Amino acid sequence: MIETKSNSNRRLFVLIGFLLCVLTSYICVMYDTQINRGDYYREQSVRTITSTETVEASRGILTDRNGQVLVSNRQTYALTFDVSLLSSEDDENTAILRLIQLCRQRGVIWNDNLPMTQTAPYAFAVDAAGAVQRDRFSKFLQTSLKALSTNVKYENVTDALLSSILSPSDLMKQMRTFFGIPEDWSDGDARAVVGVRYELEVRKIINTTAYVFAEDVDTELISLVKDGDYRGAKVSASSVREYDTAAAAHVLGTVGRINEQELAANPDVYNGEDWIGKSGVELAFENYLRGTDGKRLISSNSEGKITSEIYTTEPKPGNTVALTLDLDLQEAAEQALANTVTNMNKDGNTTRGAGAAVVEVGTGEVLALASYPTFDLSSYGTAFTALSQDPANPLFNRATQGTYAPGSTFKPCTAVAGLEEGVITTTTKIRDTGKWYYPGASTGDYFWCWKHSGHGLLNVSQAITNSCNYFFGQVGYMLGLDKLNEYASAFGLGKKTGIEIGDKAGTLATEEQGQDLAPWAAFGQASYSATPLQLANYIATLVDGGGHYDAHLLKSAKTYNNDQVVYLDTPKPSNSLSISDSTLTAVKIGMHDLTTSGALAPYFKSCVVEAGAKTGTAQISSQKVNNGVFVCFAPFDDPKIAVAIVIEKGGSGAALASTAVDILNAYFTKEEIGTVILGENQLLP
Repeated sequence: MIETKSNSNRRLFVLIGFLLCVLTSYICVMYDTQINRGDYYREQSVRTITSTETVEASRGILTDRNGQVLVSNRQTYALTFDVSLLSSEDDENTAILRLIQLCRQRGVIWNDNLPMTQTAPYAFAVDAAGAVQRDRFSKFLQTSLKALSTNVKYENVTDALLSSILSPSDLMKQMRTFFGIPEDWSDGDARAVVGVRYELEVRKIINTTAYVFAEDVDTELISLVKDGDYRGAKVSASSVREYDTAAAAHVLGTVGRINEQELAANPDVYNGEDWIGKSGVELAFENYLRGTDGKRLISSNSEGKITSEIYTTEPKPGNTVALTLDLDLQEAAEQALANTVTNMNKDGNTTRGAGAAVVEVGTGEVLALASYPTFDLSSYGTAFTALSQDPANPLFNRATQGTYAPGSTFKPCTAVAGLEEGVITTTTKIRDTGKWYYPGASTGDYFWCWKHSGHGLLNVSQAITNSCNYFFGQVGYMLGLDKLNEYASAFGLGKKTGIEIGDKAGTLATEEQGQDLAPWAAFGQASYSATPLQLANYIATLVDGGGHYDAHLLKSAKTYNNDQVVYLDTPKPSNSLSISDSTLTAVKIGMHDLTTSGALAPYFKSCVVEAGAKTGTAQISSQKVNNGVFVCFAPFDDPKIAVAIVIEKGGSGAALASTAVDILNAYFTKEEIGTVILGENQLLP
């Protein structure tokens, strides 16, 4: 028994030793796997069950100078078709058609930028597409469809060029063959799938396999896509611009998906599906508004269902950008233009346009920039075709891009030049006989003053009030065109204002065939041209005493959580024009008397502040109609703002006086109310 027990114990010890060896080996293997080689195995594991996804950052918010929101964001979803998500057994055309059929059932419009009509008989639509779309189509024809012709370079494609090479129906046949569209598919299905395949093909240029198929899709469609096993389709969170005002469309501008050229210029900043600014301040302040995308790891099971999401980099929204615009004033200016033009259009001329600008004196800050007719940014995408074909051209920003002869609104510039150069003084009087002759000429070189009987003896202030062509023609003759242009340039005419959204430079007067045009240029009847914004900034420079500031729209930029100021406007004059106190007083009095005792007095009786103004009537070349031009400033004693208005085919500038009064009252009534509510020495919230 003792011996048997000893053997039993021995076997027990052996078993325990064996188990200890196994356990030790297991621990060693586990230690090696998890500690020594843990990073490697974890990396291998992640690679097999996770994918990296870009998380779109929200675009920055746009506000006016007082913090009123102009443009914000609305969270939404985008439907993307990604070839890389298809397996080797999946047919790309069939997968696309399934998605198209779902969208048709749900009434969802998908993106299709192939410049060809969507129904047979097919026709090219290249000219209707933008330059970028033409470039993309050209590259597609040159690279993907080389079989069309080996002798023709498809550069700067136009309808005419394409039609001379092949017909639209032939191109469609070629594309069906190229993309392997089954012959038994209907023309409608084939065209729809070809449009998507074209988009995917051109994206190979930027090395992406994904295409945003549809924007701003609803949750029901999302559920159908996720539950219906739509191969190649994925849904991602996105955002679209939300417009909190219908005003300032030309200023705010548009956004859109990045194109190939834009991506090629900034490959390290953007990805192929980013939204970027396309026009207006959305484009001008892109660097401030653009957020920084985040990254997250998506874990999925064997069935492709997402099991977890881990952010590796949090998205950072763009900055909040405050514009110099005053939204209330902007809306008032747009309404004033609309009212005036609508009333004028009763004569049957429905293609009139108008532009207005309001600039703060002493800063160059643009408080309002209105163009009529205008459009609604919230429906810009769907209404673009109609807008682009409207003969009234609502997409054209007349306030910054429209150039017009200034007419008599140029006379204050001539007055400053004459007084500062000493060719006249504030007491100099010139007798207006009604008809001015070029010295030494009795016939030929002459012009009539608008008052053919003449104004008699006038000093410079009276000449401004009465808009006397004779007086200013004589001053212009004494100054000469070069000196006139020197002052005009110092006032900012004939060159761009510096506004961030871009503008036309306008023109200065030039000699024609050796003829001295200075007398005509002096009262705005030569080849001067300016935008409404230039005219407003010119008047702001004048009443500021010569400090010329670049016109601008950027007030400040702060981080999305307002914890850091990224940019703060600190205006400085870009140049200074020497204007003596006596000169400034004489010019301002002339403009003030026009609104108090002159022709504009009836209109300005309802103005809440005293103002100075000047009208202009500029004849349109070869037409028997005039543009109406108007400039003003207020208050008279301490100018705060300058206003310029142009109405195409608006007749005399005096017809715009009530429009100007509406704009002035909108600004100064609001200012007075604010003072009453806040009282003195109180801070704004």
